[in-house]
Amino acid sequence: MSNLILFDDLEIRNSLLPLTFTRPVASIRIGILTIAEKWEKRLELSASYITQPYLSNKFPLKTGTSNILINGAICPNENLIVAIDTLNDESYLESSNGIILAIKSKSTDLVVSKLAKQEFKEDCNIIDEVWKIFKLNAAEIKVDFDFITKDRISQKIQDPHTIVYGDSNIFIEEGVSIKAAIINAESGPVYIGKNAQIHEGAIIKGSFALCENSHVNMGAKIKGDTTIGPDCKVGGEISNSVIFGNSNKGHDGFLGNSVLGEWCNLGADTNTSNLKNNYADVKIWNYSKGGFKTTKQMFCGLIMGDHSKCGINTMFNTGTVVGVAANIFGSGFPRNFIPSFSWGGAAGFTTFQLPKVYEVATKVMERRHKEFNDNEKKILDKVFELTANYRIWDNK
Repeated sequence: MSNLILFDDLEIRNSLLPLTFTRPVASIRIGILTIAEKWEKRLELSASYITQPYLSNKFPLKTGTSNILINGAICPNENLIVAIDTLNDESYLESSNGIILAIKSKSTDLVVSKLAKQEFKEDCNIIDEVWKIFKLNAAEIKVDFDFITKDRISQKIQDPHTIVYGDSNIFIEEGVSIKAAIINAESGPVYIGKNAQIHEGAIIKGSFALCENSHVNMGAKIKGDTTIGPDCKVGGEISNSVIFGNSNKGHDGFLGNSVLGEWCNLGADTNTSNLKNNYADVKIWNYSKGGFKTTKQMFCGLIMGDHSKCGINTMFNTGTVVGVAANIFGSGFPRNFIPSFSWGGAAGFTTFQLPKVYEVATKVMERRHKEFNDNEKKILDKVFELTANYRIWDNK
């Protein structure tokens, strides 16, 4: 049996920072599942990873005598799966624009110069920019929904006060609680994961995925093309956004065209701008470039790395990128690139020192019955080191 390995393309990984500071590319959630889960479920194999050395204890590599190495930024589709399945030994699959999609080899070496090349000329979703996570989310919700729900029967909505439109496009797993909500799946599927809860007065429009154990709070307005990962609580107004998991946006305030990592928290009445007043394309900080890069998108809100938080009434300008373990508070708009381990806001920043970061992370993870263990600590230690040059106030 082949051994499944998901590898980081270094150039793509750097374009996906700060989200990939703390995870391999394939651990990004888009649609209902992470990219790794998509491949594991379709190929019926458990994945391991070729990623940065400091991530390898948490995301280890398992080698085999026959390896299928798949680019962790690639979302599967039926044609691509067939092409990989029929890939010859000691050969690789390349897209028409030169991206290595997959390798079949006895080795785990990513150098393909000695391998035979096969070309894949059809389209596939490649997550090579942070904004593509929300841009392609509706399409991936549809693909995942069709795959997950095929030949299965949804649980019924028992609550007589919940109003449903397009009920054939709604799938509900076991243990779900829905009270006096409005769910409209006419323009896209709605998936509700195990033990999730939708509270009174929530209004939800598809495409939408609410993963297991997550809550949509009372009176929330979910406008569509949105994914809420496992163990999250959300409220207020959300549009075309992806929250990876274990994060909260529990209160009123707007989140649009945005991506939040894990262990994030947005304070009450936090608002993101997702459209410039002059309707110009949004530029965001790009770690590969070391500067701001156009998204060629009119709509782009907030990109926030793991363990970052903001206080009440925080205002994020269009296209703001927040690194890992930042703590943002105060009045006014903070800068639209906030380095990892920043502490402050529009009035200025100091460094959120590691001992305090550990203290907060321990408390936050305990609330989800998770442990802030040595692997998690070492990852944050390395990210602190890697991002030191961005904290310019420390270099004065």
